Amino acid sequence: MAKLGKRTRAARDAIVGKSNLSVEEAVALIKSNAKAKFDETVEVAVNLGVDPRHADQMVRGVVTLPNGTGKTVRVAVFARGPKADEAKEAGADIVGAEDLMQDIQNGKIEFDRCIATPDMMPLVGRLGKILGPRNLMPNPKVGTVTMDVAQAVANAKGGEVQFKVEKAGIIHGGVGKVSFDADKLTQNVRAFVDAVAKAKPTGAKGAYLRKVSLSSTMGPGVSVDLASATGQ
Repeated sequence: MAKLGKRTRAARDAIVGKSNLSVEEAVALIKSNAKAKFDETVEVAVNLGVDPRHADQMVRGVVTLPNGTGKTVRVAVFARGPKADEAKEAGADIVGAEDLMQDIQNGKIEFDRCIATPDMMPLVGRLGKILGPRNLMPNPKVGTVTMDVAQAVANAKGGEVQFKVEKAGIIHGGVGKVSFDADKLTQNVRAFVDAVAKAKPTGAKGAYLRKVSLSSTMGPGVSVDLASATGQ
């Protein structure tokens, strides 16, 4: 077993015996134990009572965090003509069609969000095996297949976070930076959990929200009281 560094041991020791904290307590603990030399991301993990192998238990959605993510989001848009011009004016980092498809096929994926106009989907669909596993495939359910590309670009750059349940029934998401004010992080956490709660699929049976935990990029996780996470 690899030997833990002093920083890692100290961070783990700080949470020993602490669980089911309020969001406020968990945020304070994470902020005080984030000792990396960069501004760590605060991440939330939500364990759900679903089996995403069944279509009626798939969970996916989007949430606009009230205080943003603190992350610079690079946006690519598949569009032609006036819509391509609209995307550029809105601040899209990359705009294209066949040329963009070629770049992606060649492994040049220099973006964090991909948006497409509906007419471009036959082209984009050919990239499913590349974009799908990276959770970058445009999807109308989360607003990334749209004619209103300007609004979609603005949303992506303004704190919008997409989420999708993983095979193990867990959803992960970044909800800000440790440098954020504690109140702003708390608001972001609750907004994220609330969005996941509202995305409950029709096939979910029994307890849907089972566990919520918070961590920083380099720090250990701490469990959060469900009632506090949902603002109850």
